[in-house]
Amino acid sequence: MGDNNSPNGPHIVIVGPCASGKSTLSASLRELGFDAAVCSQEHSEIATLWRHSQPDVLIALDIDLETIRARRGSEWPETIFLAQIERLQSARAAADVIIDASKLSAEEVLDIAMNFVRSHKLSLADQTGAK
Repeated sequence: MGDNNSPNGPHIVIVGPCASGKSTLSASLRELGFDAAVCSQEHSEIATLWRHSQPDVLIALDIDLETIRARRGSEWPETIFLAQIERLQSARAAADVIIDASKLSAEEVLDIAMNFVRSHKLSLADQTGAK
């Protein structure tokens, strides 16, 4: 896993289907000083691609097909959506937190992610006796 003592806190990796808000969340977290990156697991047949990023915190974003179509166009194929859900199974099962971004604003998703990361960081500090 990554270095929990880095100045930017734990290394956060974000996965999710296309149009779920991965890039937006990652950019927002980085703007706030967090160490965050996107893993395009939904495009890979390698089920554990996300592990190569060595996350301390793995955030999975869920989204429904209706919301993807609202963001990407009404013709967004269900077959692609279902393939991406399949490719994300391993990451979703290993995720530290899963956020359903279907009905949330980008700010609400960010708030949930920041609250989780902060509590995760505090629990790590409690386990190690660090401040």
